[in-house]
Amino acid sequence: MTITQLQYVLAVAEHKNFTLAAEKCFVTQPTLSMQIQKIEEELNVQIFDRSKKPIQLTDIGQKIVNQAKNIVIEADRIKDIVEHQKGFIGGEFRLGIIPTIMPTLLPMFLNNFIKKYPKIKLIIEELNTDEIILRLKNGHLDAAIAATPLEDEKIKEIVLYYEPFVAYIPETNAIANKTEIEVSDLNLDEILLLQDGHCFRDGILNLCKNQGVVSKNSFQLESGSFETLIKLADEGLGTTLLPYLHTLDLKEKDQLKLRHFKEPKPAREVSLIYPKNELKIHIIDALRTTISGVVKGAIAFQNVQIISPLQKK
Repeated sequence: MTITQLQYVLAVAEHKNFTLAAEKCFVTQPTLSMQIQKIEEELNVQIFDRSKKPIQLTDIGQKIVNQAKNIVIEADRIKDIVEHQKGFIGGEFRLGIIPTIMPTLLPMFLNNFIKKYPKIKLIIEELNTDEIILRLKNGHLDAAIAATPLEDEKIKEIVLYYEPFVAYIPETNAIANKTEIEVSDLNLDEILLLQDGHCFRDGILNLCKNQGVVSKNSFQLESGSFETLIKLADEGLGTTLLPYLHTLDLKEKDQLKLRHFKEPKPAREVSLIYPKNELKIHIIDALRTTISGVVKGAIAFQNVQIISPLQKK
């Protein structure tokens, strides 16, 4: 059996369809089917139950797929070792970034990174945390930038920075006259949130629950962007919380509505995360160094309280 045949097996196992798997592997469907049939004949087992729709793994097929993943990863590691030894930092690198980080962080480091490492083909996708974790585990992402800790034993985390939560309080609100606020000052019924699926939303919920802020009602309104939440707050529909980096781009009149929390400031931990198999670690190190270099000038907060991005019951 060959590495290529194992890659074909993994593609069919993931997509549960020979035609789609062939497209993803850039081969014809007959070629892929023939190679999988060869490996089945060599092992004298059926890896796939073709009678079911979609195609399913047999019991022995599932065990073969689990081992095939390890073999393909280790084969890729050999390439990494050689490239690292030669001092080559290049090739395709797939990076996921969560939506509440991408608009502010990406413009800060991307230009510097592509100038310093022109041989790296950086493919960036905006994805929520759950999708990022899934893609890291199935090999469709090399690394990601997300709020942590994620408490996943298969994922490594390198902390890049701590980003405080900042309250956006319109002038008409009861606490607008305060220069600094505490979590207990918040009225949970007034807080405008991002839609479900955003870890920043879960962080706010965790922050309020941790500090005993309770709500008699459900939240008034949810939206998909911070810009919408700010506009809704300006219309008198409530208050909202923003990540610190996002506040740097606000207009001067809007920055007057910001209120920082007293220390220790509630904050999210932002990390570079990647699978524990540590493939392409030289590129991961290059990303970490570049991002840390540009961010340290923008964020200098030390006395913070890290709020979990994971949804708590």
